[in-house]
Amino acid sequence: MGFDRIIQMILRRLIGRAVNASVDAGINAFSRRGGKGRAQPSPEEQAERERIREIRQARRARRAEQDQNQ
Repeated sequence: MGFDRIIQMILRRLIGRAVNASVDAGINAFSRRGGKGRAQPSPEEQAERERIREIRQARRARRAEQDQNQ
């Protein structure tokens, strides 16, 4: 196997890895997952999450109370 053939094989693998890494990074950036972590939610989003969490907790408490009374 010649020297030029070995170099071609190495370059093909390196280029393949670079392309795969770029595609993965693009998919992650597009779908907003992975990468460098999540962005901090705005105060409005955080307030909405808290409100929804409280509603769910109240529902769970009501269900638990109903289950105990049966």
